[in-house]
Amino acid sequence: MLVGETGKGGRKPSVWSGVPRWARACTVFGAVLMVLSGAVLVGYEALLTRYEGAVGKADLFGDQAAGAQERKSNIKGPLNILLVGTDPRKPEDQPLADSIMVLHVPDSLDRAYLFSLPRDLIVDIPRFDKAGYSGGTGKLNGAMSKGSIVQGQNPSASQGFELLAKTVQKVTGIERFDAGAIINFTGFQKIVDAMGGVDMYIERDVKSEHREPNGTHRKGNPYGQGYIGPQAEYKKGRQHLSGWQALDYVRQRYPKNGVPDGDYGRQRHQQQFIKAMVSQAFSADVVTNPLKLDRVIRAAGQSLTFNGRGNSVVDFAIALKGIRPENVELIKLPGEGVGTGSAYRGERFLPAVNDFFTALKNEQLDAFILEHPEFRNKNK
Repeated sequence: MLVGETGKGGRKPSVWSGVPRWARACTVFGAVLMVLSGAVLVGYEALLTRYEGAVGKADLFGDQAAGAQERKSNIKGPLNILLVGTDPRKPEDQPLADSIMVLHVPDSLDRAYLFSLPRDLIVDIPRFDKAGYSGGTGKLNGAMSKGSIVQGQNPSASQGFELLAKTVQKVTGIERFDAGAIINFTGFQKIVDAMGGVDMYIERDVKSEHREPNGTHRKGNPYGQGYIGPQAEYKKGRQHLSGWQALDYVRQRYPKNGVPDGDYGRQRHQQQFIKAMVSQAFSADVVTNPLKLDRVIRAAGQSLTFNGRGNSVVDFAIALKGIRPENVELIKLPGEGVGTGSAYRGERFLPAVNDFFTALKNEQLDAFILEHPEFRNKNK
């Protein structure tokens, strides 16, 4: 993964600061697809065992260590699911939460809200004795790294997820997550390609900073920063994107490439792609094609580590089978940078976000969004 993208010299506070980078956000798309694919699985009982077996399992919340053997008779709302994207690193490297999203499902289990938390959000990270961490202030994505330390062993991403979950709970006021997932972005392109690509609406002409029209990486500029050579282009209108094109499109954030609102535009494009991807999963082309469906399931499963606190990913998929892509509300949380240029420290939410979290806790998001339509990310 590239580093140093936020906090560069001259950086200005944005309407939506701290937006996850292209690969970071893309990594959680597979998890959203897995959790919201129950309607696809119903009627395909032969695939259920493969679906469950393909998904990695880990104790993401420390339940086993605490001696918990929780098992729900059935899944009831409201639900909060923490989705974390990571970029696979060397086994000895501490993992970072490159993308952090929460999927909130109201009591009716027929719709959902999806919102992101800035990886650079300045937060209080609680004490975590398992990793020998005494607690402190830092960036949100660092919680996973600090919590992953295991004495005498390689870092543990699942243990790091536990501290990250505790930190996100403090930020959002969510008392308990009902499930969690870690997904790596290297598998995302395979998911899209297994689906045969994804159709989505491109809201304006965009040129790639990173890829040539044939998908190869552009060469670095020998005379300065940036890249040289022909650029892949994404024209306004409905387009069909392959895996590499999807990753590349949602990466773009520069005005010079056709994204005048920078990181805010990139986040909107990422969320638009989530809906397009899930819609594709529900399409007849996938649902009525067992071989393609099997490829999609396996591609997603190989990239996913899931913990349902006693319930399997299939249990959740079937429980949420009533949710359709058009019933997933994409939320933007306004924030701003703390400091600029070399004095940049991270991100903070604007005060209105506290009202959003209060509405979330009180199950009043429908009313909140009606009163605050600016929190709704447009679909196209």
